[in-house]
Amino acid sequence: MRKNSVYTLHPGFKMEESSLANLKERTGRTLDEWIRVVKKTGPATEKQRIAWLKEVHGITTNYALWIAKRVDGGGSAAAYDPDAMVEEMFAGKKAALQPIYDRMLALAFGLGKDVRVSPCKTIVPFYRKHVFAQVKPTTVTRVDVGFALKDMKPVGKLVSTGGFEKGDRITHRIPVASVDDIDTELKKWLKHAYQLDV
Repeated sequence: MRKNSVYTLHPGFKMEESSLANLKERTGRTLDEWIRVVKKTGPATEKQRIAWLKEVHGITTNYALWIAKRVDGGGSAAAYDPDAMVEEMFAGKKAALQPIYDRMLALAFGLGKDVRVSPCKTIVPFYRKHVFAQVKPTTVTRVDVGFALKDMKPVGKLVSTGGFEKGDRITHRIPVASVDDIDTELKKWLKHAYQLDV
């Protein structure tokens, strides 16, 4: 991760590192040993490697994913570059959406000192204890700001994502096409989602 980044390490890495510590006990090989096996006899692509590890070696999904990513040097906390992810997310045709993201990021950090932001490849989740909101550049003209509002009925600009029924954290969203769409109502839901995450 870059020095002086405003982002924090994605919480998934903590779980991953803890799980990988038990890899030999669970599978009979260490991570380095599995990487050597995959390089020597495994398929060429990450997707094929995951399937191969699961089918041929009986490795569970998460372990197979972690091993497959590490074969080419990716997937580790050291390789996590959230700044680059955000730059890529808002590059090219989606560059015009960057001011919306920047405004939402500032609003999220303004909610409290306990807010953490850990970008993924296609979304930027905002955390308190859990994900309480997220920003997703859905199209070249629109960002969806998602909220974790549990089973609340959609009102005003809120649109149900169907997330509550599926057991997802993000249950509602508001489509945002310009910085002007970041109005009092959207700010209210962002704050409410933050306050619910206690």
